[in-house]
Amino acid sequence: MPKEVAHNLLSWASEIDAGTIEQAARTARLRFVSGHVALMPDAHIGIGATVGSVIPTEGAIIPAAVGVDIGCGMIATETDLTAADLPEHLDALMPLVERRIPAGVGRGHDDRAVDRALEAIGRPYTELTQKQDRTVATQFGTLGSGNHFVEVCLDERDRVWTVLHSGSRGIGNQLATRHIADAKKAMKQAAIGLEDPDLAYFVQGTPEFTAYIDDMLWAQAYAMASRARMDAVLSNALFSVVGKGRRVRTINCHHNFTQKETHHGKSLWITRKGAIKADTGDEGVIPGSMGTRSYIVRGKGNADSYHSCSHGAGRRMSRGQAKRTLTASSLKKAMEGRTWNADRASSLVDEHPEAYKPIDQVMADQADLVTVQHTLRQVFNYKG
Repeated sequence: MPKEVAHNLLSWASEIDAGTIEQAARTARLRFVSGHVALMPDAHIGIGATVGSVIPTEGAIIPAAVGVDIGCGMIATETDLTAADLPEHLDALMPLVERRIPAGVGRGHDDRAVDRALEAIGRPYTELTQKQDRTVATQFGTLGSGNHFVEVCLDERDRVWTVLHSGSRGIGNQLATRHIADAKKAMKQAAIGLEDPDLAYFVQGTPEFTAYIDDMLWAQAYAMASRARMDAVLSNALFSVVGKGRRVRTINCHHNFTQKETHHGKSLWITRKGAIKADTGDEGVIPGSMGTRSYIVRGKGNADSYHSCSHGAGRRMSRGQAKRTLTASSLKKAMEGRTWNADRASSLVDEHPEAYKPIDQVMADQADLVTVQHTLRQVFNYKG
């Protein structure tokens, strides 16, 4: 159950630091925030707005609250395979995934089959350069870096799932960065002072607002379609290694996005920065960290959270702190029994399970937000 940790600020987190609360409180004090800001149990400090926050606004949007990875989210597919169908290890899957789902900063591919998918998405509001058009095409269906990942998991029935985390790649970052800068410029021109410059906003009805919304919605569509393509590539690679298999159902959900919704009788923009929509019956994917569990959930439609839930475990250490504190050897121990990028353990220390909050506690904190359908354990993990 939530508790009020500051004025107009409700928190579901049993583990949360003072800095995170203060950052979220700055957002809650904005005059166009309509109602309280909701902090999910995975909340931690972000840029401008807090990661793991749900922000209801009326007549304005904060571009940095959505962030630079517009439409980042999760996709999970249940297959008809069981643990008994899998080989003793999935080493043969790793080179297929590495080749078919390029990962890393700026990485792309030359797959002209993406053209049809991009035609269905259309064009953003912002006119793209030729270089940006190439980025859109070559990075569609690629993983990215940081905490983006590909997994094969088993649920409590030993049913096989594929799970993938990705966003809108370079083009989403470029569009968001431009709009965030434009919002800051607009604040200066209007002589509007803010407690944090990254809380700069656009006012509804202005050309800048329209441009941002159109670009944001396009980037969300791009991210969702890109995840769907990678999910199909991943499951086909898995089926080729196993020798059989078919997809049963797929869940594809954003956790960095804004959309118009009605809450408490008002039409509001609901920005979920590191949060999933969890209205009654909504299905979602909540990943843990490397070496821990993930969850397939169904929303309960909790009004206090604006029908939302957490998007993952949430960091308890910054990447720099994790690299200084944790070790490659302890990461290898945490990942025992799984096929993963063990040869790159030293470069993945910042994704160590101990750098994140315990996912089981996060799930316990939000028992009033979601019902757990399935609990997944990893057997294969590929990091961007």
